[in-house]
Amino acid sequence: MSVFNRILLCYDGSREGQHALADGARLAQELGAQVHVLSVISDGGWVQGADVMSAVPVDIVSDSVKDVLEEGLQKLAMKGINATGHFAIGDPLDKISFFAKDLKVDLVVVGHRRTSRLARWWGGKADGLLLDRVSCSVLVTMGPEVGSDTSAGAPSHP
Repeated sequence: MSVFNRILLCYDGSREGQHALADGARLAQELGAQVHVLSVISDGGWVQGADVMSAVPVDIVSDSVKDVLEEGLQKLAMKGINATGHFAIGDPLDKISFFAKDLKVDLVVVGHRRTSRLARWWGGKADGLLLDRVSCSVLVTMGPEVGSDTSAGAPSHP
């Protein structure tokens, strides 16, 4: 029996999210783990009221998140993985930690966008690290750097 029986894949449709989905899928297949996919859209702009998104009805945003989630679930289904999907609107750190605890997952898989140390979405200056908010393991996946020699010949992730 594996140490990782339940895996939460965080998927936002971005290139980094696609790497997390693909890498997490491979791991889940090898371990025979139960898979959950979480798609979160941040509500930070709405709270501040400074974003054009504040005028967009919640149902449109909700549909957008559901579309991204459905895309992720379809990619997993094409690999033979039957995953359970979840979507949320709010702070990604709060939502990921909530779902990790609620679903009793053993591993959270997130994608990492190569940026400055303080701009990482999974650990901001004021928010604290995702690692500090969950009681399970966290796998941070990284694709090749944009413009690097390895990115041109790297296999694409679904």
